Order: sequence, then C-alpha cells, then structure tokens
Amino acid sequence: MEQRTGTFSSLRFRNYRLFATGAVISNTGTWMSRIAQDWLVLSITGSSFAVGITTALQFLPMLLFGLYGGVIADRYPKRQILLFTQAALGLLGLTLAGLTLGGVVQVWHVYAIAFLLGMVTVVDNPTRQTFVVEMVGPASVRNAVSLNSANFQAARLVGPAIAGVLITAVGSGWAFLINGLSFLAPLTGLLLMRTSELHRIERVPRGKGQLREGLHYVAGKPELIWPIVLVGFIGTFGFNFPIWLSAFVNKVFHSGAGTYGLLNTLMAAGSLIGALLAARRSRTRLRVLAGGALLFGVLEAAAGLAPAFWLFAVLLVPIGIFGLTFNTTANATVQLASDPIMRGRVMSLYMMVFVGGTPIGGPLMGWVTDTFGARAGFVSGGLISAAAALGVGLILARTGGLRLKLNLRRGAKQPIISFVPRTTPTAEVPDATALPEPPAPSEPTDPADATEVADPGAPDEPAAPGLAPAARPLV
Repeated sequence: MEQRTGTFSSLRFRNYRLFATGAVISNTGTWMSRIAQDWLVLSITGSSFAVGITTALQFLPMLLFGLYGGVIADRYPKRQILLFTQAALGLLGLTLAGLTLGGVVQVWHVYAIAFLLGMVTVVDNPTRQTFVVEMVGPASVRNAVSLNSANFQAARLVGPAIAGVLITAVGSGWAFLINGLSFLAPLTGLLLMRTSELHRIERVPRGKGQLREGLHYVAGKPELIWPIVLVGFIGTFGFNFPIWLSAFVNKVFHSGAGTYGLLNTLMAAGSLIGALLAARRSRTRLRVLAGGALLFGVLEAAAGLAPAFWLFAVLLVPIGIFGLTFNTTANATVQLASDPIMRGRVMSLYMMVFVGGTPIGGPLMGWVTDTFGARAGFVSGGLISAAAALGVGLILARTGGLRLKLNLRRGAKQPIISFVPRTTPTAEVPDATALPEPPAPSEPTDPADATEVADPGAPDEPAAPGLAPAARPLV
C-alpha cells in the first residue's frame, strides 16, 4: 500500500512559506499577462500562427541556452540569482504595460519582450527548481514540488478570470501592469528568508567541460534519460494550449476574451486537483509518469473532437488533472534520481526539452491549426503525446526487466493492468541500471510497488559527488 504524507507538510518550513506566498502572487500576475499577451497578439494579427510565434520566441532561449542556465544554478548561490531574475521579470512586465497603456504597442514589441522574458527564464527556471531542495531538504522535495505546481495552478484559476474581465473592461495594459508589480512579492519573500535555515548544497567550482559532463551523466541513467525524452515530446506537441484554446474560442465557438479566460480557468481547476493529489504521494512511480501522459494525450484528442462547447469545456478538467500528474511526477523523478552536485544541470536539460521544444511545436501546431482547423491541431497534439507515452512506457518496462500483465479475474484485488518481473520470484536478477542498495525493513516486497525512484538521502547526508543515488526498477 502506498504511504501518504501530509498534503501541505512542506509549509512547516518558514523559508518555503515565504517562497510559496510570493510565488502565488507573482504567478497570478504571470497568468494574467499570458492571457492578455495571447489575446493582444490575436487581436493585432488575427492569426493563430502569430500566437505560436510569440510562444516560440519566449521559449527559444531555453532551447538555445538552457544548459548554461543549469551551470549557473549549480555554480552560484541560488537565492541571489533569484533576486536578480525576479526583478528582471518585473521590469519587463512594466515595460510591456507602458507600451500598451501608451497606445503604441506593436506586435514586434510583444515578440521582443517575449524573447527577453525567455532569456531571463533560462537562468530563473533551473534555479527555482533546484532551490526547493535547499528550502525543504531532500526528504520533503516530492511534496514541495507538488505544492509548487498547486501554487501555480491556483494562480491559474484566478489570473485568467481577472485578465478576461480587465481585457473586456479596460484593455490588456492593466493586466501587464499588475503582472509587473506582482514581482515585488517574491522579492520580499527572498529578502526575508533566513539563510541559516537553508540546507547546504555543495556548489560546483568553475571548470571546463561541465556542460558535457552533465549530458554524459544523464545519458548513462535510463531513469533520467527516458522521462526527459517523454517530457520533450509532451512539451513540444501536447502543451500548446494558448494556440488551441484561442483558436477554439475565436473560430469554433465565435466568442471573446471572457470565454478564453473561462476555458483556461477550467483547465487550471483540473491541474490544481492533480497537484493536490500528487502532494499526498510519498513515492515517485515511473508507471504513473507514463500512464498520466497516455491519458493526457487521449483526452486531448477526445476534446478536439468534442461536438459541443459544454463537452469541450468539461474535458479540460481531466486534461488538467492528468497533465499535472505527468508534470509533477516527471519533475520529482528527475530531481530525486540526480546527484545533488549535478541537479542544476540535469534540471536545466529537463526544462530545456520541456519548454525548449515550444519554438518547434508552437509554430508547427499554429500552422496546423491555421491550415486544417482548430480541431485538427488539438487532435494531432494529443495523438503524438499518447504515442510517445506508450513508446516510452514500454521502453521503461523493458529496461527494468518487467512485462505487462492483464488481470481479468472479477473480484481480484490486483489492478487490471500492471507490470511484473519477467523472471520468476525465486530467481532474483540484479538491476543493471542501479547501484546496490542495502535492504530496509520498510521496503515493499510486492512487485507492483517496485516502481519508485529512490530518495537521495536524509538532509544531513548528501550523496557523495560523482555518485548517483540508488535506483529501483524503472516502471
């Protein structure tokens, strides 16, 4: 039986409470700005392709320079990096607000600011991801990652709704202004943190070949490389909602900004539910990763074929649930399977493929949407995501020495679909992809439970440099 942990257990750490409070305020502003930005570009150009270009420019720097952000995150104090990046994001938001409220904004202004936001995000994203461990310690990182997602999705519930009202009533400029000012909250939280309560993480000294070292490290660990591959497919083809939702609202349902905000809010509601459920899990299972991605893709394809507005809107809730389940599971899996001294570079690669694929997928899905219609764009993204989930899931099962088992007996306590060892229980075969791990009396012996990623250790016992934490079978 999977153990449960307190849903909000990470909030017992004062530094994390300050971080989470500032984040929910700035995240609300960010979601307001995203909705206003997409709608502003669509209003100026009338093109879903232009919305895709805006999204692509915002994430292109992550594709080009993402690994350098990880090196910076591993090398310098993360709290000081975040003070710089959060201030820069606030200033860019205020700049876009000034252009819009002044009535001089053009689409190239939005493109330029989107690219600059992406440049800051190259450093901000891996730093924020890995700073979580310093605030709560390795033992609580699963819960903190899930709460970060819940925080982001809670803001997504509020931000689009406020943005829809503001755009309709007074225009996009006020949404951009509120976003710029919202970054005062995380800056205040970072300044109020007690540095003495942060968990010490060894920093990497300046040296040559650190990017190459990170890539070689990931390539040699199946429990890292295959989740990152799946994240790349889903991020590139499955998370193009600004393009699809704006096209559905504008060209299928013939509605306005208020409906666009409503659809984003419904998806956020599902994502928030998924994040809170993930926060209660004490283990990180790669079968949950593949299963969540598969259901996410299937539901996307179903939503693209939905004949009525109400059915399309309802399907966005489970899409949000399974998309967030996949996202938090992938994030925690990669962090927990990484050596602390390599974590910044690993997470920068993770974020590079997750959001860095958008410059490819955004314009491509925008072109499909403009050429063949909004439904074709949504369905194609879902089918590609589902196919990638199925393929990676089978690879992980094979790598972990497992096979698929169907249990069709009525009344049986076992799940209908599960992965079990290919060998018989009497002949135990060591996992060639994992380092040896001493037995613990609390470890489960049920093969169905042997699907978790090991915790890298207690907060006061970091893994030795160059040694990866022990890993269990992969699926």
